[in-house]
Amino acid sequence: MLKIHRDVCGYCGSCVSVCPEGALELIDAYLTVDETCRNCGICVKACPLGALEVINEG
Repeated sequence: MLKIHRDVCGYCGSCVSVCPEGALELIDAYLTVDETCRNCGICVKACPLGALEVINEG
């Protein structure tokens, strides 16, 4: 599961542009993630502020 730390996110869109599944979307300065996210972590590495985190469930 992808966790968005909204208090840290600068809503720059860096993560949106690198997502291979197109699971991230920036709508009116609000980052959303949909069910196509594979938790690959590419967006986590691309985020300049460290606002994203992959949480392993279970």
